[in-house]
Amino acid sequence: MRADQNVLIGTISFVLLMRVGIGPAPQAQGVTMTQYAALIFSADVDWSEPEHADTMVEYGRFGQDNATSITGGAVLQPTSTATVVRVQGARGGDVVTTDGPYAETKEALTGFYLLDAPDLDAAVAIAAQIPAAWAGAVEVRPVLTRG
Repeated sequence: MRADQNVLIGTISFVLLMRVGIGPAPQAQGVTMTQYAALIFSADVDWSEPEHADTMVEYGRFGQDNATSITGGAVLQPTSTATVVRVQGARGGDVVTTDGPYAETKEALTGFYLLDAPDLDAAVAIAAQIPAAWAGAVEVRPVLTRG
């Protein structure tokens, strides 16, 4: 595994480029960047397993090539590790938990990136480079800003 200021490459490279402590990606003066979430839907597997090493190399390459646009992200553990939480009777009601995924699907939400892009077209162009877009799907959504 290799680590430098902004990039972590290795078996957890799906997470990529957590810009911890340095704030958002730099912006060109006068250009307003919108933040987009790139939600990754792919096979529900443990991405740290050795059989996924080649795919993880592709994620590392994506992270390096798009370092200035990626402001965060994470890989999620398989859905078998999930816990579904429901509150019965609204706020303050009984908390009920269920082990396992919320729904059984062919593809699962397996990770995400937060991207800075000037518009949706630019965000889609970045998302098209995410390896999951080639064999799964990447959903791009603008992030709601508060202000």
